[in-house]
Amino acid sequence: MTSLAAPAAAGDWQQPGIVRRNLGLVAAAILAIFWIAPIVILSLNAFKTPNEFLMTSNLAWPASFNIFANIQHAWAKGLSGGFINSLIYGIVGSVGAVILASFAAYGIVRLKLPQGLFWFLLIYSGTIWPFQMYLIPLFNAYLQTGIYDSKLGMILFYITICIPFCTFVMRGFFLTVPWEIQEAAYVDGANSWTVFWKIMFPMARAPIILLSLIQFTWIWNDLLFGLVLSKSPGVRPVMVALVGMQGVYGAQDAPSVIAATLICSAPTLLLFLFLQRYFVRGLTLGVSGGR
Repeated sequence: MTSLAAPAAAGDWQQPGIVRRNLGLVAAAILAIFWIAPIVILSLNAFKTPNEFLMTSNLAWPASFNIFANIQHAWAKGLSGGFINSLIYGIVGSVGAVILASFAAYGIVRLKLPQGLFWFLLIYSGTIWPFQMYLIPLFNAYLQTGIYDSKLGMILFYITICIPFCTFVMRGFFLTVPWEIQEAAYVDGANSWTVFWKIMFPMARAPIILLSLIQFTWIWNDLLFGLVLSKSPGVRPVMVALVGMQGVYGAQDAPSVIAATLICSAPTLLLFLFLQRYFVRGLTLGVSGGR
């Protein structure tokens, strides 16, 4: 009797775990459906012609294959310039912010800059205030310095606005690096610059990629500052160009606008898919995560 009771008791213990796992799978499937359904609906309507879009339901299966014509039309009607501009702003802004923030965090933490905590708090204070507070001062300053509605002005703004958070993350990473590594490098004759570029920066690969991905996504999705700091098609970012398309062509050619929306979603989605392993590692901000 004793030998038969033990498996039954073990099964009783395992049953709640199985139920929780199955409930978790069901919940994940429901969330996935809610997440994927809008994308599927948008994709279906991007295949339609303007007349078909007006005559059929949004949930109806497309009878035509007009997706490439819609993409071409959206690209020619102003999306191309904004797309290229946002690529430039996103790449230069995110990479520039991460590099400058790495310099600042390395100096504060590893070089023991005098009153380093004060300088860190001063830099990080840029994230305390709502971004809307910067609009009027920025607009006036850009007009006075002559960089309003210029790519240089947009790049400078995106680099500057991303530095505080990047400094916060990189400081957290550098605090986790054992001091023995830096001391051993000094014993071998390396200077502070060599330690940064040859040791610390490569070790921080995961958080650097994580920050670049996050900041690129924020810059790519920015609408507010793009509207305020730019006005010409050659400077405005992609989200501003997309809003302009919705206002001008939304009623007459909705499938082209939907196709443009899908195009605008592609870069950040592809980045997350290709860099997801670095995204998970970078969240740990440990030395092992940077290897």
